[in-house]
Amino acid sequence: MNAPVLSVTSLVKRFGHLTAVDDVSFELMPGASLGIVGESGSGKTTTARILAGLEQPTSGTVTLDGEIVGGQSRRARLRQARLLQMIFQDPYGSFDPRRTVAESIAEPLRLHAPGPAAAHRARVGELLDQVGLSARAGESLPRELSGGQRQRAAIARALGIAPRVLVLDEAVAALDVSIQAQILTLLDELRRDTGISYVFVSHDLAVVRYITDTAVVMRHGRIVERGETEQILRSPRHPYTRLLLDSIPSPGWDLDRVARDRRALDAL
Repeated sequence: MNAPVLSVTSLVKRFGHLTAVDDVSFELMPGASLGIVGESGSGKTTTARILAGLEQPTSGTVTLDGEIVGGQSRRARLRQARLLQMIFQDPYGSFDPRRTVAESIAEPLRLHAPGPAAAHRARVGELLDQVGLSARAGESLPRELSGGQRQRAAIARALGIAPRVLVLDEAVAALDVSIQAQILTLLDELRRDTGISYVFVSHDLAVVRYITDTAVVMRHGRIVERGETEQILRSPRHPYTRLLLDSIPSPGWDLDRVARDRRALDAL
């Protein structure tokens, strides 16, 4: 039986008196895609940042490929980055504006897979092609590409060192709907081709339905519902999940009822 590639156990993160993540646990199997769903302030992005090593948990453990991660040693950080990469909502902020896209894609290769420059250039060309970017795009600066092209470049950079897990934090939220569809299709194809696992953080339930197999719903730092994505979205058990679904505009949408339901839930 396959072991989880990622296991999160009793994760807690406090910022002073604020508990941003409260007793969060889940598992991610090889080749699977897990959605973390919730509104702003639900704790989903803090959870993602802990997975990527950008925040340290107050308590709890993250086990990656069978080994508990943590610590601030260079070796520990390199291993975590080698196995798990993160893609952000705004890819522009994650690129050095003075470097070409190809140079940025090559940087993780130089760090994690030292070798001849010619081999790195060849690998960058393969990655650009894999995500549907031309060699000319690779020679461009980040500001010279569109938002969708920059997100493709961010995916290429993350895939270069063949991580086991890719964490995507609202990775398509800033893109036009048509570009969103292209990126989601690309991600779906890459998962089938490479066997990579995804943790997909989003408030957009339509996106989560398309790209994930299972999901957890977070509210006030805690998981309130979990299960197969389609089952959760078709037959939600928790009032908060039903509220998220009811908040999506649709024919016959009753905004007053949604507002009443939110007040009732907040009063609990």
